[in-house]
Parts: sequence; structure tokens; C-alpha cells
Amino acid sequence: MSEANYRQLTEAELREYIKHHPQDEEAFQDYLRIVRAKPNRVVVSTVNSWRLG
Repeated sequence: MSEANYRQLTEAELREYIKHHPQDEEAFQDYLRIVRAKPNRVVVSTVNSWRLG
């Protein structure tokens, strides 16, 4: 998927896309850009929340 297509997705749609395509680094970085741009939003993860495979 191209960057232009990422920008057409809602945040929730992009998050779902990333869940199903964890190898798509560009999509992940675009999602992080969206999340980090929101004021007063704290993003936390733990080792257990990011199990792959």
C-alpha cells in the first residue's frame, strides 16, 4: 500500500491494516505519526502486548 493510500484510511482502519501486515514499516510509521500528533495521548506498550506470530 502506498503512503497516499494510508492517508485515506481512518486511524482505526490503519491500525487494523498494521495488525494484519506487521511487516509494512511505512504503514506503521505513518500510524505513529498520527498517534504522536494527538495532544494529551499517552502511548504505552509492554513486551506481552506485542507478541508476534
